[in-house]
Amino acid sequence: MSTNKRSSRREFLKDTGAAASAALAAPYIIGNPKVLSESPNDKLRLAAIGTSIYTDRYTGQGDHPGRGAVVGHEAATFGEMVAVADVNRNNAESFAEDYDGECKVYSDYRELLQRDDIDAVTIGTPDHWHVKIAIDALRAGKHVYCEKPLSLTIREGQQACKVAKETGKVFQVGTQQRSEYNQVFLKAVAIAQSGMLGDKLDCLISIGGAENGGPFENSTCPDHIDWNMWLGQAPEVPYCKQRGDFDFRWWFEYAGGQVTDWGAHHGDIAMWALGMDNSGPTSIMPNGVVSIPDMENGFNVPTNFDVGLQFKGGHTARLLSGKNELIISGENGKIRVNRGGLTGKPAEKLGVAHKVTDNEWGAGPEATDGPRGGSGPQWLQDKINELCKDKKPGNHMGNFVDCIKNGGVPISDVWSHHRAVSLCHLSNIALRLNRKLEWDPVAEAFPNDDQANAMVSRKQREGFEIDVEV
Repeated sequence: MSTNKRSSRREFLKDTGAAASAALAAPYIIGNPKVLSESPNDKLRLAAIGTSIYTDRYTGQGDHPGRGAVVGHEAATFGEMVAVADVNRNNAESFAEDYDGECKVYSDYRELLQRDDIDAVTIGTPDHWHVKIAIDALRAGKHVYCEKPLSLTIREGQQACKVAKETGKVFQVGTQQRSEYNQVFLKAVAIAQSGMLGDKLDCLISIGGAENGGPFENSTCPDHIDWNMWLGQAPEVPYCKQRGDFDFRWWFEYAGGQVTDWGAHHGDIAMWALGMDNSGPTSIMPNGVVSIPDMENGFNVPTNFDVGLQFKGGHTARLLSGKNELIISGENGKIRVNRGGLTGKPAEKLGVAHKVTDNEWGAGPEATDGPRGGSGPQWLQDKINELCKDKKPGNHMGNFVDCIKNGGVPISDVWSHHRAVSLCHLSNIALRLNRKLEWDPVAEAFPNDDQANAMVSRKQREGFEIDVEV
């Protein structure tokens, strides 16, 4: 029995508003209500890989379920959770407790993937494991729901796209802003693409800054953690508690800081709004002083940043460590959107302005505390339907399940997400080199820049390499 506080499905339903999730799983599955009335023998058999539990280091309160545990429990509302794998045995056992002995615990995800009775997996590990596990799962015949950001490097994104195409399996990335949050992001994208704001657009992608911390002390690794497996492709180092839990994202070895964490959310919507979700910027330029900590055994991702981006056709963007929001503007007006709502005169004119909360980080995925924006004119709804490729938005996991059962491409497909997170990786590369970079989004390379091209990928530790040629 785990000594951690249980990250149970009941707690998930309570703590995340999924008395929302049960409701989402009930009358409303995207495009296919029959999924929920199927016989038990037809249910999807699911497995969760990476189910972290962490203690809030600001309050000392814990233990909280991480995103891996949350999406695993959410997936279970659409099928049968039969297995869980985590290099932290306590986390895996805590996750499995709520499934009445039907969820088998593994320490090594590769053993889990050998099972022929698993249809799909959720992946909620630290970022540096996402693509390796996703590729192994796809090749094992499993559908994949992977938390964002998908990749640690641009090369990994290319590798994931190649294998997803080769296997034909459904691959949904956890950028829920494409489908949830009362459709405020979808409405923002539809308004931007309609030409209502103007022909040449600018996106202010404001995502908050990263954490400072360190140097930290190394210590003896607890017996319930396989530290070598946790490190995976990353360099071998002694166990340090602050490298794990939630704090992994402030280490360049395992993530890309806030640039890729929240950048993968708002950057994705910005790219979509600009019509660049299958392309990328042509130049990347750090503005002002670049702040990247440089200490032994301490956080080392950019803490404060400001990056200018230019796109073909005259569109521009700016990625910076300000308050959490996305502002899309043109010569005819501007709109502001985040999880707190959609505002701006164009949205008000269309009757779709929607302010949920003054909290810049927003309310929950299906928040209803506040006046809802209207559905808007029919042309706006038609544009949203076009953007969604006939997938009715509403629940991100439901969209994943519907695509498995009925076919189709999920709303957060691997190809568009690769492009969105590449925007973030490109920004990190420019910040590290602290100079302007030119980028060819077709070739996905820096023209005549060997130093920058060397940073498109990273050396992977022996035994943990991704063996996909691109």
